[in-house]
Amino acid sequence: MLEYFTVTITPFQSERRVSVLLPKGYETTDKHYPVLYMHDGQNLFIDSEASFGVSWGIKEYLEQQSDLEIIVVGIDCNHEGFERFNEYAPWENRELGQSLFNDENLTGGKGKEYIDFLTFELKPLIDERYRTLADESAMAGSSMGGLISTYAACKYPHIFKRVASLSSAYWINQSEIETYIKECDMSEVERLYMDVGTKEDTSFINHQIYIDSSQSVYNLLVKKVGKVRFDVVEDAVHNEAAWRERLPAMFEFLYK
Repeated sequence: MLEYFTVTITPFQSERRVSVLLPKGYETTDKHYPVLYMHDGQNLFIDSEASFGVSWGIKEYLEQQSDLEIIVVGIDCNHEGFERFNEYAPWENRELGQSLFNDENLTGGKGKEYIDFLTFELKPLIDERYRTLADESAMAGSSMGGLISTYAACKYPHIFKRVASLSSAYWINQSEIETYIKECDMSEVERLYMDVGTKEDTSFINHQIYIDSSQSVYNLLVKKVGKVRFDVVEDAVHNEAAWRERLPAMFEFLYK
């Protein structure tokens, strides 16, 4: 069952849709459930709503998994121009924003406020509205959603204890995220899933940059987190259809 409501992301004064996928039987039981928070919510559940016509297919996948009962919360990205770049980058990168989009206003650096909103405003709202296991929260995202999810695991490891980062755009804030991982105590993170495809290409960023970028982050995380999985997926590209293929591996590692 999918439910929708709108929130205001207070640091940006920007309205955003939130999608909530409830597990089968939610209405007929009094059980409480773990929650998985995901970015780019418009791309998660319904093909016709997805940016490129194919969703992650999370609804169909979870309906087939009788032993996996979780609540999935998706928050839409900012659809205004390329504002997503600003909100999903924890640190500024003015040069790259200009190179990628030819827009001097795309600087990045709003990711810290975005994660604080999600942690201290959206999560309490979800815990109030739904029967959640408040201490069992996870986070997942792809591309820049993977970057911001990894940042959240560093900043709030006692809250987001299971994290998935697919096709991560770590290269946007490579030095900063690596330094942050080194500095942070991530011992409370229970599981962290990473992957990257061998045919990832976006703009002038080629597949080898993606692979090397993720490999470098993995080399640090494996020393900081008890259970880390890093898959290099042959022939996988950079889109929702590719991430849909990897859902079973992601969910299996996070929850089974």
